[in-house]
Amino acid sequence: MACDFLLSRGHQILDRNWRAGHLELDIVTEAPDGLHFVEVKARTAPVTTTVLDQVNPVKQKRICAAALQYLNKKHLCGGEVFFDIVSVLFNGTETVVRYFPQAWIPMYV
Repeated sequence: MACDFLLSRGHQILDRNWRAGHLELDIVTEAPDGLHFVEVKARTAPVTTTVLDQVNPVKQKRICAAALQYLNKKHLCGGEVFFDIVSVLFNGTETVVRYFPQAWIPMYV
């Protein structure tokens, strides 16, 4: 669902569930504005925390470390890089997909 959502918004999927040791990236896309590292949070209602709270600074740091590995292994440099979140909320028969572009900007890379 998250990939379909991103494709419908002009993203090209480069990788899904990409791993480097214990580090993982859920989705890596390319869009006209740059490269996007997308964390996917699938949840079932009711929820008690926001999706932005779930991707806390510790999780952000791990995603950034994985992104650096990805950039190095794929020999990518230059261009804009973004860290996004896609939330998939299952609520009975309804599914709600929300996109949080530029959910955070790394301060420690």
